[in-house]
Amino acid sequence: MCAVKTVHYINQFYGQIGGEEKAGVGPSALDGANNLGKQIEKAFNGEISIVKTVICGDNYAAEHPEKIKNFVFQVIKDNDAGFFIAGPSFAAGRYGMACGTLCQTVARELKLPVIAAMNEVSPGVDIAKRDVYVVKTSDSARDMKNALAGMARIGTKLLKGERIGLPTEEGYYPRGIRVNIREEKRGARRAVDMLIAKATGKPYITELPMPTYDHVPPAPAVKDIKHALLAIGTEGGIVPRGNPDHIEAHNASKWKSYSLVGIETLKAGDYEVAHGGYDPVPGNANPNRVLPLDVARACQKELDFGALLDEYPVTVGNVTAVKSAEKYGHEMGLRLQEKGVQGIVLTST
Repeated sequence: MCAVKTVHYINQFYGQIGGEEKAGVGPSALDGANNLGKQIEKAFNGEISIVKTVICGDNYAAEHPEKIKNFVFQVIKDNDAGFFIAGPSFAAGRYGMACGTLCQTVARELKLPVIAAMNEVSPGVDIAKRDVYVVKTSDSARDMKNALAGMARIGTKLLKGERIGLPTEEGYYPRGIRVNIREEKRGARRAVDMLIAKATGKPYITELPMPTYDHVPPAPAVKDIKHALLAIGTEGGIVPRGNPDHIEAHNASKWKSYSLVGIETLKAGDYEVAHGGYDPVPGNANPNRVLPLDVARACQKELDFGALLDEYPVTVGNVTAVKSAEKYGHEMGLRLQEKGVQGIVLTST
């Protein structure tokens, strides 16, 4: 059997172009496999041959999804590739999203087998897992050996048309697909066994795991709004012109606080939208549409509340990992408490 022609997608870091300073670099295609690709070929034990390696900066891929998709599609078609690999991207946000999106579109539109690998916090997991096999990894490249082994194990079965086991057996994220399997015990007996185990404090594994949701109690009402210090903030990415702290358009790695001292309204040209998940044109034309400083100042003058904090917290909520969002929210809350803020209008998009 001849090795299957494969196209491999990686970001600027794994492509050895550079770090964050090269995140805006557009796509390029190199002949054959680079260092990571050679490790992947070795893991597949001769089943694949990487004919092209597509390298693209994380920011470019996040900001130009259609362009990078078209570029990858053309490389696949020009080289008559029969397999597509993205990553592994571990817990990376923009890189993971690019891997997930490309795998999804290649599988849906080109009908090719694909494989990816990433950590559960990556936004790429939810994007791709229903369409493709996404191998579970830890949050960093320290897990590279296991990640490549998992990709090779499942990828080889895909190429050979062999049966792929359950997620718990193979190490990929559940895809929401129900399959019929044979069990030694009928369902009623298994249910009773689980009930007895639960009642007696013994371990058991449910066959139908339920989604988990956070229960967040609402904050208490502001007691004396007429004398309260309030704040405004947003996850809509309204930042000073030029985005001085480089808050990412997707899966932001930070939040920042900017001064409102002496500012009555957010003027077009002085502020801009850093968010990559909605049309920025209306927000750029009038930043108050996202962060309503003009209305807040008007209410302040009408004595609807005591005072407005002279700074505002901001981040980008677009496909930001839940753990990151929780961290940012906790940090924002602590800062607001230190400032004596009693309530905040936190806008979304």
